[in-house]
Amino acid sequence: MHAPITIRDVARLAEVHPGTVSRALNPQTRSLVNSDTAARVLAAADELGYRPNSMARGLKTSRSFTVGVLVPDLTNPLFPPIVRGIDDRLTLDGYTPLLVNTDSDPERERASIETMLARQVDGFIAATARLDVEPLDEAIARGLPVVLVNRTFEDGSISACTVDDQRGSQLAVQHILGLGHTRIGYVAGPQNVSTGHRRYLGFVAAMEAAGIEIAPGDVSFAAAFRELAGAQACAELLRCDPGLTAIVTANDRLAIGCYDTLAQLGLRCPQDISVIGFNDMLFIDRLRPPLSSVRVPQREIGYAAADLLLDQLTDGSAGPREVLLEPSLVVRGSTAAPSLRDAAAGPGA
Repeated sequence: MHAPITIRDVARLAEVHPGTVSRALNPQTRSLVNSDTAARVLAAADELGYRPNSMARGLKTSRSFTVGVLVPDLTNPLFPPIVRGIDDRLTLDGYTPLLVNTDSDPERERASIETMLARQVDGFIAATARLDVEPLDEAIARGLPVVLVNRTFEDGSISACTVDDQRGSQLAVQHILGLGHTRIGYVAGPQNVSTGHRRYLGFVAAMEAAGIEIAPGDVSFAAAFRELAGAQACAELLRCDPGLTAIVTANDRLAIGCYDTLAQLGLRCPQDISVIGFNDMLFIDRLRPPLSSVRVPQREIGYAAADLLLDQLTDGSAGPREVLLEPSLVVRGSTAAPSLRDAAAGPGA
């Protein structure tokens, strides 16, 4: 068996000091090395097949170069692109993500955090936060950096990267209003999660700005961001107000649940009722009809969240910071002007 390639081997081939190799191979210190020299070191490392010894690196820096990543549901198509963005950014600085699926279960989340703390992760990126911080208390108490992704805390006490959820809901409502709808229902997400709460606030603000009163039965709060919960919430909306001509939802999976309910009731989308989602998940353009949705830059959110975490690891004095990325509207076949039948139905139909 061949002996492993070392920094000294790379230094000999590149004809530089081993310390220069160390600085050139570290993205955080590469700027300290002349660009031509750094390029020569990288080429030598590639030629020799050099791989950094993460254990030795960790002993020098008191770090494990691992980051705990907590997501609530890996089967949700929203999260794989976010995780990809996290991995892409962490890899650039030599960190490895340790991924855990929590199933939105507080006890499972707490146990996962304890396990990762025992493995001495250097920080956490969490997409599982409710409007409380308790499961992450231990990590914060130890001084570990914590960044929320696609979630925030209302008090801004923890760094976070997400889309501007309120603005996204406003875009959805403004699109529906622009088509001529005035009888609009809303399938809200769980209110103990920042995405559900902020998107609901955005819906309310957009309706108030348009001067449209929200009747008590025109908002239905889903128990989870899942299809069955969306179907149940949609059915409740239509029981309270059968004359609705459009339904805005807090995410795409809830919108898919609305499709199921409309089909069961013999209603057509968008001819009878328009539906719009939120997130613009992969493959929703393959639905029939293709779903209009608010697009979330998913990979970019993950990348920026990892960037925030690495900033905190580099500068321990950096305070909490929230990064809001801009949503955009994607119009497809699930939204259209209200039909003449709906317009003739009148209030209380």
